[in-house]
Amino acid sequence: MAAMRERLERRRAMLEAEAESELAMLDEPAAAPVEAEPVRVVVEQAPPSYHADRDHPVPWAMRAAADWSWRLLAVAAAVALIGWIALRLRLMVFPLAAALLIAALLSPATNRLRRLGWGRGPAAATVFLGFLAGIVGVLFFVGGEIGEQFAEVGEQVTQGLQEIRTWLAGPPFNLTDAQYDEWLERITSAAQENQDALTSGALSTATIAVEVLTGLVLTLFALIFFLYDGERIWAWVVRLLPRSAEHTGDRAGRLAWRTLTAYIRGTVLVAFFDAFFIGIVLLILGVPLALPLAVLVFFGAFVPLVGALVTGAIAVLVALVTNGLVTALLVLGGILLVQQLEGHIFQPFVLGRMVRLHPLGVVIAVTVGALVAGIIGAVVAVPIVAVANVVGNYLAHDHDRYNHASSPLGPGQPARPE
Repeated sequence: MAAMRERLERRRAMLEAEAESELAMLDEPAAAPVEAEPVRVVVEQAPPSYHADRDHPVPWAMRAAADWSWRLLAVAAAVALIGWIALRLRLMVFPLAAALLIAALLSPATNRLRRLGWGRGPAAATVFLGFLAGIVGVLFFVGGEIGEQFAEVGEQVTQGLQEIRTWLAGPPFNLTDAQYDEWLERITSAAQENQDALTSGALSTATIAVEVLTGLVLTLFALIFFLYDGERIWAWVVRLLPRSAEHTGDRAGRLAWRTLTAYIRGTVLVAFFDAFFIGIVLLILGVPLALPLAVLVFFGAFVPLVGALVTGAIAVLVALVTNGLVTALLVLGGILLVQQLEGHIFQPFVLGRMVRLHPLGVVIAVTVGALVAGIIGAVVAVPIVAVANVVGNYLAHDHDRYNHASSPLGPGQPARPE
């Protein structure tokens, strides 16, 4: 009897426990239903076109052309404004540009002396005085050569003109003496008219000589400070930029300076190559004023393509009127050979990839520079295009690669001096 009562008690306890567990489950909040992740359907949109944008009153192609047009007009207006300001301030801008180009040529020598332990002042002064001594020495040498051979060249020119007259009188030209005299008179009168115009212009604007002298003094003055304090001048320029743009501006400027230095150094070597071998050709063929003509070829090489053409034509003309047609043809052949060696072998090796420009771009740059600012514009046009090309590529594509490359300050160094 007692055992049956104990079994019933255990059974009741079990039922009560089961009932309590069921009630507890009923009191718990219902779990949130699991939502399936929606399927994302990616629909590729067709590029805007006339057929895909029928609701817009203006076709997409016309809108794109309009967008490009006003942006190009804005860029052209900015460039034209900068050019106009530069021309208005040419008495300051041109000497500073010339000083900057010369400083790009001389700065490696100054840096080399400073690495040898020289101070900034002695290094800059030594390089500057050496440059002046070289220029003055070349001018004295050329003037002496011209003075010594002037009488001889005059006689040879007279004989050469007579030979040319005899040659033109024969086939295929068959010019008579009257026709020859008429052409010679036309050439002489045209030269006199140009000379009178230049003389009257110089007399009416007597400030030309003063401007040239002022520009020369300003060029030399700026050159001294570029050699002596160029790093601090550049740090001051960088501090004018916003803080967020200082690093990029400093890198772009140093890349531009390295490109300009490489261009000027390469141009000097190319000019020396042309002048040396063309001078040898003129000396071998016995052309008068061979060394002055070689110096002229050297300075003409600083105007790409056009300078070599003009100076080469002058050398051929001197050979024609002094030594005759055969010598002139030999001089022409020698100049063409030297130009081919320089253009296809020496120049690509010296200038390298950093300042390599397409010949069409060089021609356009020189032409625009000559039309805008004359000879000075033709000289500075190609360096400006080379620097703009390299800096533009840096800012557009190669920013990270150049930031990790070596520079005069080292990777990651700030532009601000300590």
